[in-house]
Amino acid sequence: MQSLPPFKRVVTGHSAEGTALAALVGAVPNSFDLKAVPGTVFHEIWNSDTSPATLDNGADPTLKPLVLSPSTLGSLIRVVDIPPDSVQNQVSDASAAAVFAEIGEAHAGTGQRDSKHKLMHRTETLDYGIVTEGEVWLVLDDEDVHLKRGDIVVQRGTNHAWSNRTEAMARMVFILLDGRYADSLREVLP
Repeated sequence: MQSLPPFKRVVTGHSAEGTALAALVGAVPNSFDLKAVPGTVFHEIWNSDTSPATLDNGADPTLKPLVLSPSTLGSLIRVVDIPPDSVQNQVSDASAAAVFAEIGEAHAGTGQRDSKHKLMHRTETLDYGIVTEGEVWLVLDDEDVHLKRGDIVVQRGTNHAWSNRTEAMARMVFILLDGRYADSLREVLP
């Protein structure tokens, strides 16, 4: 399984005089290789804890343990490398459940023995997912949607998983925003 090329993160800021500058340039300082699913890597780009976000020259907020969802009123952007299903499908049921504990949200995992995909999950977030390398399938309860480079998913708190049915690595950029289910939807969700 060939790894994907590295990428550069550029974070802007302001000088003491208020002029724009590139405050941080280089590799992402915090990437997480998931132990439960070898080959899956979360590259943390940036996050905020408020909305509107505080615009300052503060410290890098990604230098902390990995969590799946943003904080209340928060947002995050990350890049995720997704290995082929030939790797993901080797994960045991116990390891699949451990994935979400490993990324700080054990309750997000919804995969069961009879689920369409072992890594099914649901978060109360609005997610924008952009395929930047390879191909993936968005696995939903009643259908699968094939996605290729350049395709964009608007994921509105649904039960889902990401399936890579090729033998090449795939990469997606995810932007997650804190969300709340409408009362009418909350009443029918399992």
